[in-house]
Amino acid sequence: MIVNDLVRQKPLTAAQWTKRIAWRHAVGVLAVAFALFPLIWMVSASFDTLGSLSAQKLIPDRPGLENFRTLFGDPDQPYLIWLKNSLIISSANAVLQMFIGATAAYALSRFRFKGRKLTLVTILVVQMFPQLLAATSIFLMLADLGKSIPFLALGQTSALIIVFAGGALGINAWMLKGFYDTIPSEIDESAKIDGASHAQIFFRLILPLARPVLAVITLLSFIGTMNEFLITSVILGGNQKSLTLAVGMQQYIDGQYNAHWGPFAAGALIASVPVMILFLYLQKHVVAGLTAGANKG
Repeated sequence: MIVNDLVRQKPLTAAQWTKRIAWRHAVGVLAVAFALFPLIWMVSASFDTLGSLSAQKLIPDRPGLENFRTLFGDPDQPYLIWLKNSLIISSANAVLQMFIGATAAYALSRFRFKGRKLTLVTILVVQMFPQLLAATSIFLMLADLGKSIPFLALGQTSALIIVFAGGALGINAWMLKGFYDTIPSEIDESAKIDGASHAQIFFRLILPLARPVLAVITLLSFIGTMNEFLITSVILGGNQKSLTLAVGMQQYIDGQYNAHWGPFAAGALIASVPVMILFLYLQKHVVAGLTAGANKG
């Protein structure tokens, strides 16, 4: 009967289709246009040889590669060094944040110890405060630590990586814990019966099952570090050859948008390529990982 009813169902008229479906397509098109417009505008500015923000058009009158030549040809602005620094710091930070968050979440999810709930609440409360509030404290701590531990001194890339590695522990641990809670504990018990240690269970069973959410954390950590400006500028200071791309490009444009807008847009366009490559590589895990841990754990 149900099949027959479906067969007999009349196709929608133009008015019905407009009322029921067309508005959804319109909303979707507007959302896509809103999301893509900044990227299209940046691409247009990158190839606009006028290089001026006030005179820029969506379709440039004189397209060319002059902005890229200017960007790479300025010896006082080592763009490639900034890009290399950003990629190194972002990659190291993504791996460290993922691993530290994974181990902390495993302990919070699988072990029952005194102070566990207090630890979870403390992590959650700390994450409510913006990182901006810690800038002064981080500066003073590194200024003192640098006197006895050289690689933790101000201006050192290693100090920035260590600060970033622990900065996102809270949100990563919460996200991973929620995912770990969805993995049946019977898997752990079966492995323990077979003689597996906690380390073997973690590396051989839990991590492979948590691959989707690990991919999301890696991607978000990489993007966040590439875009981070405040803490990076505080720690690295004004050494041109140790700056990341976000800090270097901000100093490059230095409020002179009409003079440096074209090369600035070209640099931003190049910087987006590694992020897009990483996203495309991890995209099969991202959809599953973004919804992971949504259950109450």
